[in-house]
Amino acid sequence: MAETYETRGLRRVFLELWGFIKNSVGNFFSLEFLSLFIPLLLLWEFLPRWNILPESLVPSLSTVAEKFWDMLLHRDLVFHIAYSMSRFFTAFIIAVVLAVPIGLLMGWNLKIRAYLLPLWQLLSPIPPPAWVPITIIFFGIGFRMHTFLMFIGIFYPVLFNTYQGIKDTDPRYLASARVFGASEFTLLRKIYFWHAFGSIIMSLKTGVAMGLVMLLIGESYGGRAGIGYLLGQAKDYFVIPEMVVCMAILGFIGWFLIEVLKYVEIKLAVWKVGR
Repeated sequence: MAETYETRGLRRVFLELWGFIKNSVGNFFSLEFLSLFIPLLLLWEFLPRWNILPESLVPSLSTVAEKFWDMLLHRDLVFHIAYSMSRFFTAFIIAVVLAVPIGLLMGWNLKIRAYLLPLWQLLSPIPPPAWVPITIIFFGIGFRMHTFLMFIGIFYPVLFNTYQGIKDTDPRYLASARVFGASEFTLLRKIYFWHAFGSIIMSLKTGVAMGLVMLLIGESYGGRAGIGYLLGQAKDYFVIPEMVVCMAILGFIGWFLIEVLKYVEIKLAVWKVGR
């Protein structure tokens, strides 16, 4: 029987999912990692239970797992995760859509660089948390404030890594393309961008980490929902298992997003495969 278009599409989706899973979690099942990871889990479980470590300060693994299940059932954990991620992805998309083209143009054109680079060099050294007071004044407490703070955390790493990647493009590639009559627009699309692609992906990974940091900071200021809000409440009431659950969720989200970016790089930057 001939394979239909829908069947080929489904098969392709499953192959891509399998490739992503294999690249992302494959290392977790290596003998070397398991020989380290399993003893650490056992120590985490039994040291507090044997009173070698105070369980009031270091909750056991099973206690944290029970708290996670309780938060899932009774604390609307899924809603809080979705609430935080909606703001994170809004800020992430806006930052990338603005930073990549600006960085590309600054690296490509000396005139544009002369206008814009000094401005970003003046603003970027300001630590992202320092924007919190003035952001509250301008945007108040809520969606716009949280989104702007995460935008600030993501924007500068993406901007400067893109700019540096474009600026460092090998002039031999450009000269070869110009010999064959390539326009500047073609150079931007076909050479500059792809030469800087690795730098852009690396900057997106840094942006993920900085965005999550600013998510926590933003939601701790007057937030009423989100992972940062739950973590702040757990801190205020000294509920350590809940704090560990929030930390683990944030760690998993960061790991997952970075693995997605790594897989995108593997699929698109085929010249780097095997390096």
